[in-house]
Amino acid sequence: IPLMEHLAAKGVRLHLGDGLAGIEARADHGLVVVAESGVRLPADLVILAIGVRPETALARDAGLQIGPRGGVVVDAQMRTSDPNIWAVGDAVEVCDVLTGQETVLPLAGPANRQGRVAAESIAGRATQFRGVQATAVVGVLGLTVASTGASEKGLRRAGVTNFEKVYLHPGHHAGYYPGARPIHLKLLFSVPDGRILGAQAVGSEGVEKRIDVIATAIQFGGTVHDLAEGEFCYAPQFGAAKDPVNLAGMLGENVLNGDMPVADWLALGRTDALVLDVREPDEFAGGHVPQAVNLPLSHLRARYRELPRDRDLWICCGVGQRAYYATRFLTQLGYRAQNLSGGYTTYRALKAAGLVS
Repeated sequence: IPLMEHLAAKGVRLHLGDGLAGIEARADHGLVVVAESGVRLPADLVILAIGVRPETALARDAGLQIGPRGGVVVDAQMRTSDPNIWAVGDAVEVCDVLTGQETVLPLAGPANRQGRVAAESIAGRATQFRGVQATAVVGVLGLTVASTGASEKGLRRAGVTNFEKVYLHPGHHAGYYPGARPIHLKLLFSVPDGRILGAQAVGSEGVEKRIDVIATAIQFGGTVHDLAEGEFCYAPQFGAAKDPVNLAGMLGENVLNGDMPVADWLALGRTDALVLDVREPDEFAGGHVPQAVNLPLSHLRARYRELPRDRDLWICCGVGQRAYYATRFLTQLGYRAQNLSGGYTTYRALKAAGLVS
């Protein structure tokens, strides 16, 4: 939702959740995009940004092996099925270091490293390409979107189920210093060892810096404990004493340690849990999860006996911090409390993406 709201603020009209049925010419030499829903969208220029396929005609003509993803099959030294031919870049299949699956990843960074590996291999040096983890960044009208490692969808597609996720929305530098901008960050990690599997983030400042740190941690097999212990540059105009990367690691540790049991936002529509919103009444009135009950954190100590002990409690606030305090308080009193990570800010984003109702 931060990206969608940003685009709308810049005058971009979004038409989502529909398919392309066709493109027609207009009498005035313009175009009309026809959606599967029947909507007709006039345009002067249409850009089909629908991905790329490896150009492997030369490789096929040379009799080289082509993999299931449509790319040229190479070994760790970038050698093809013909021992006298090497291949690198967008046309080759490489190993995803997080899922172990073969993939085609048309990014400049991996392609350049592959070129170095191939050159050293040709020269007789047994250097090996380690694989890819899909670290990428894009600027969208002043907003930065970046990711590294596996996505939740990619992990499930690869059959990985023993992982958890946390959402957080910290400022890119100390909140008391003027100009702090939020970074919306999602961290994926394996259970029970806490190995970092992937991260995605969006914001206007400091996004790529944090993703680069997490990408480096992934490369060295780092865990959420390493992120929590990370020592980074700090001055209030650059970061906070607990950097967003530290916070992501600390939240992951809280999950692994059992200090912060988390509920899955995506299961919201199929649970009988009581959704408890611990924000203040004016915040709750400004928007909340459907069917949520409002009991402010400031009243919780006096009113917690009103809550059912025979029912799961899924706790929500604005970005997750107050829900964490409430979860800790209630679990120590024997309640079956779980934190909805990232709070109502995360809910709004998931709802905008059509993942929750």
